[in-house]
Amino acid sequence: MSINSLNQLYFEHLQIPLKQRSTKENKEDTSVDASQEDQEDLGLWEEKFGKFVDVKVNGPASIGLDFSLHGFEHLYGIPQHAESHQLKNTSDGDAYRLYNLDVYGYKIHDKMGIYGSVPYLLAHKLGRTLGIFWLNASETLVEINTEPAVKYTLTQMGPVAAKQKIRCRTDVHWMSESGIIDVFLLTGPTPSDIFKQYSYLTGTQAMPPLFSLGYHQCRWNYEDEQDVKAVDLGFDEHDIPYDVMWLDIEHTEGKRYFTWDKKRFPNPKRMQELLRSKKRKLVVISDPHIKIDPDYSVYAKAKEQGFFVRNHEGGDFEGVCWPGLSSYLDFTNPKVREWYSGLFTFSAYQGSTDILYIWNDMNEPSVFRGPELTMQKNAVHHGNWEHRELHNIYGFYQHMATAEGLIQRSEGKERPFVLTRSFFAGSQKYGAVWTGDNTAEWSYLKISIPMLLTLSITGISFCGADVGGFIGNPEAELLVRWYQAGAYQPFFRGHATMKTKRREPWLFGEEYTRLIREAIRQRYALLPYWYFLFYCAHVAAEPVMRPLWIEFPEELDTFGVEDEYMLGSALLVHPVTEPKATTVDVFLPGSNEVWYDSKTFAHWEGACTVKIPVALDTIPVFQRGGSIVPIKTTIGKSTGYMSDSPYGLRVALSTKGSAMGEFYLDDGHSFQYLHQKQFLHRKFSFLAGVLINSCADKRGHYPSKCVVEQIFIQGLKKQPSSVTTHSSDGKEEPVTFTYCAKMSTLRLEKLSLNIGTDWEVHIR
Repeated sequence: MSINSLNQLYFEHLQIPLKQRSTKENKEDTSVDASQEDQEDLGLWEEKFGKFVDVKVNGPASIGLDFSLHGFEHLYGIPQHAESHQLKNTSDGDAYRLYNLDVYGYKIHDKMGIYGSVPYLLAHKLGRTLGIFWLNASETLVEINTEPAVKYTLTQMGPVAAKQKIRCRTDVHWMSESGIIDVFLLTGPTPSDIFKQYSYLTGTQAMPPLFSLGYHQCRWNYEDEQDVKAVDLGFDEHDIPYDVMWLDIEHTEGKRYFTWDKKRFPNPKRMQELLRSKKRKLVVISDPHIKIDPDYSVYAKAKEQGFFVRNHEGGDFEGVCWPGLSSYLDFTNPKVREWYSGLFTFSAYQGSTDILYIWNDMNEPSVFRGPELTMQKNAVHHGNWEHRELHNIYGFYQHMATAEGLIQRSEGKERPFVLTRSFFAGSQKYGAVWTGDNTAEWSYLKISIPMLLTLSITGISFCGADVGGFIGNPEAELLVRWYQAGAYQPFFRGHATMKTKRREPWLFGEEYTRLIREAIRQRYALLPYWYFLFYCAHVAAEPVMRPLWIEFPEELDTFGVEDEYMLGSALLVHPVTEPKATTVDVFLPGSNEVWYDSKTFAHWEGACTVKIPVALDTIPVFQRGGSIVPIKTTIGKSTGYMSDSPYGLRVALSTKGSAMGEFYLDDGHSFQYLHQKQFLHRKFSFLAGVLINSCADKRGHYPSKCVVEQIFIQGLKKQPSSVTTHSSDGKEEPVTFTYCAKMSTLRLEKLSLNIGTDWEVHIR
């Protein structure tokens, strides 16, 4: 990597404001500096956007720098854009823009910035991965120009001219409206090294409570308590598991957050007790705009203490959002964050209970009549910082304050769950992110995969896209395919805007209900694996959802793939994203790999593309040979019903006949795993016909009554003569088994092996 090779280092110094300068100049009777006059002529001190005038008190203050990446032509990162996973050349079009905006029904294949910004990109080539983290929260543009490799070029003219091979090179030019040049160069050399290095700067993914990995049901808006009760009952009547009911802005009294509409939700605690009786949770919305109403206690207290963002004239900034005229809390001020965190206590937030969690929306911040539907750049924050300096980090600070509030509410005992729409580098420390106001069209289902992959590799593992599309009415086939895709993405929520037809999973007829039920149940069966992957993201910064190039960094064919991905290192998922599809072409990487179809158990060697037949009930998922995936064998109404249910192990043998896997368990909701080391981390290995369960981390202690009752082995070439279990106390027990020679599978059932103790299974 070389820096400033193109001489694009640029740094505009802050200048004396015009008014002060003219006063000073009159006193000193000196002529105005010519270069400053030129800038005034260019209008750089004032910028017009529609009816808005942006007065820059310190003049233009942009910065920029270029980086040349030698031998690299594959770049990724800088979310959020509805674009391909691999970053494109910008030489013949728009630069990638990082500027958090509320964009309803955003355009796809567009470099326009949407709800969040992570100014961090990764470059990858055979043998090396690099990262550039440009720590700046003002509006930022990124230009990318790849010069392809030239096979040979003459080094000089004349008789001694020599041929020299020129490698490809990619130039990246960062430009920010203001701030300082604060840039971190991550040198890898491997993708996992890069993830760790970035996590030292911004933190790892927060360990989520287990319930949040289940299915979430949301709509703008569930009408009232009766509606909530009916929808909740609908899931039970149709035998569909779910964990969380969501309420949008209409649950409040006139869009005043921390209140309840007394007609629609007269007894919110009773409603929460109903959900609690099913071991389910409630999420409600809390946005950063506060209705201007002296009788609204949240507004009155914030106003009294000067907790709102100010306009450039010194008064409170006022803008229109859902409640009408509103002021915006200044979350960049630590005192405001501390006060806001206190609003989540049970005494302050009347009607809330410990099963209520939070959703931060509109926090770009969204201002309906503002320039680009956001706050004017010359609004003023704590410490006299202009909004232009920190626009992209505003939502991050609300997310932080909300997560802290939920932790304090439980006196530091319980993990929070907070979903945010706006985000910045490091948002992973506070919860989950989603891709915003998508549309019920096939193209939006398709683009969700590269969008989520880009979030995942830039630290934000807990991410998802609204199932079914937020805007519009999905046809039944699209809805089914979206549930199937969502079931294999980290954050799994169905959501729709108020103008759409109702689309709870059972409203499209029995056949579609069955297909959606099956997709959601597949999610719940895999919860032990999901939970382990989130533990790895939390402790080691390993992304949950991974582009193929992360797992196969030495295989050029994987570098541009974005219609399929890995979940951890064991599962490859290729969602169906085309209507009326009867086949999909699945690329199975790795010349030394073997892949098993999770449904049919057919297997293929890697490094090839396979045409897989698909019906409407097919979700193409493949288990990698050499892996062991823990599952739940019984599905409950919600995750809470499944804590004591038995486990199964799916063993997929490598070409060498071996396999490995891991398992992680704790109480699923508290910080005891951290403070008291109350967790269980086990390791499974299969070699030479022996499956061993052993301890992976001796620091952890967590008693579990759960047993492994079923083991399924794929790729076993020979029928065994006997199978026995050996426990740590020396007991040996015979096991009944079923072997299928055609599919080379072995099924062991009716086992009773405690998940948390050492044991072995011998296959002879």
